[in-house]
Parts: sequence; structure tokens; C-alpha cells
Amino acid sequence: MYKVLLVPALGMAADAPVFETAHLAARMFDAHVAFLHVRVDVREMIVAMASSDMGGGGISGIVDRMEKDSLTQEQVAHKGFEDFRDRTKLPVATVPNGAGVSVEWRTELGDMSVWLAAHGRSADLLVVGRARDDEPVAMDVLEAGLMDTGRPLLIVPAKAPETLTGTVTIAWKDTPEAARAVAAALPFIDKAERVVILSVQEDETTTEESCERLLRALHWHNKNTTRQYLRATNDQPLVQTLIDAAANAGTSLLVMGGYSHSRLREVVFGGFTRHIMTGTDLPVLMAH
Repeated sequence: MYKVLLVPALGMAADAPVFETAHLAARMFDAHVAFLHVRVDVREMIVAMASSDMGGGGISGIVDRMEKDSLTQEQVAHKGFEDFRDRTKLPVATVPNGAGVSVEWRTELGDMSVWLAAHGRSADLLVVGRARDDEPVAMDVLEAGLMDTGRPLLIVPAKAPETLTGTVTIAWKDTPEAARAVAAALPFIDKAERVVILSVQEDETTTEESCERLLRALHWHNKNTTRQYLRATNDQPLVQTLIDAAANAGTSLLVMGGYSHSRLREVVFGGFTRHIMTGTDLPVLMAH
């Protein structure tokens, strides 16, 4: 069960669906939600610029603009948090108070990827967005949440879902990463109306036998669990076959392991993880 959720507050329009999805998950588990904003450390930028060929006046002007932009973004992020709190009437707390869902505002100075990883390691679940004002979320932030925390990552699409437990769909592959994702998703699986295991025949590591073992195990958590085998075609990539099958199943939450291969191979060859991180409208729970 998730009791502590961590949500990055970026000060952008894409925060709204992330906040709403975190609230949706928090209500399911009476969880505490910590909102984290990281303000850019302009002093580090000064050091970097001081070693460049820019003149002092140029550096000063850029630093002033960066300071102003950083302060503005922090104010926007905090206002988004306050608006969310006013709308939900959730209490602020830093220690358990027995009042159900509660929230907390945290700020740090430096790099979001670094602080997200640091705070994320003591959370139960990270809830992050997929888009920032029509631009992809910086991959280093998503990868820090996935690779550097040891915690599951709930990736939210541009529109907040109405439920996370209608149909929970598992993208199964016989790997430790997929197994950890399923384990992390058990709180949602236990509450789901139904569970669908999708197995894409990508290579010899994905077998019907392992899929059947997972099916038998998950029946102890949710009796309404079924499985479906998918076959690749020449018409589209494997990842699109998976996404289409998940959409046809009416998926509320897609569960999958992240980066079964090295990140370098994923970058060079595409890969499921990066495509899912940036190319689907489904909420995705991912673990590495």
C-alpha cells in the first residue's frame, strides 16, 4: 500500500493533471502527498559562465534574467499547489495526523533530477508528468525517477484519468524489471475491476510458460485476471502492437518494467521504455 507519494511541482501547465492523478491515488490509500519544487541554483550557472568567453556584463544580464525566471517559476508552482489545496480542502502535514489524505510543500535549490532522486528514495510512489506545455518532460527527470530511486514511477498523460483501477493491464516480459513493476503495482491490481496480462513475443525471453505462472500467481490477488498473447507484424513496431492492445482492453493503468536493456541500447534502437515514456496517452506505472 502506498502511504507517501512524491510529486514534482514544475510551475507549468502540465502540473495540473499530475496533481489530480496524485490526488486520485492518494484517496485510494489515505496517503500523504509531498509536492517538490526545485529552484535553479543560479550560483552554479555563474561558475559555469565565468569559465566561458563571455564578458562580465553579458554574464550579469543572463544571471539577472535567470534569477527572475527561477523566482517566477517557483511562485507559479506554489500557486498551483495552493490552488490545488484550496480546491481539495486537504490539510497540510509533515507528520502523520490520522486525518486521511494530507499534503506537504517542499523546496530545494539545485537540479531537479538530483533532488527528485534524493526525495524519491524515501517515497512509496513517484507521480510525474509526461508533458510540459506541449514539450516532452526532460528525459533526465524521468530517468532519475525510474533509475535512481528504487521506487515505482506513475507517469501521467496530458489528461488526468478518471480511475486507475478499472482495467489494469500488465505488459509482461520474463525479466526482473517487469516482475518488480508487477510487485509495485499490486496495490492497484488488488483493487482493479479486472487485470489483463499482455505478452508480446519479442524474443525468447518472453514465453507463454512465464505468462501462465504470472496468471496463476495474480489470481490470488484478483480473480478477474486474464492473459492475451500478442504477435508482432511487419506493419508496425512491437511497442505499437502493445499500445493498441492496451487501448482496446480499455486500460486504466498500464504496468511495465523499464529499461530491460541498457539505456544506450534504448537510445540507439528506440525501445519500449522511451516510447512509452513519451508516446502514449495511458497512465503508466513503471519500475526498473
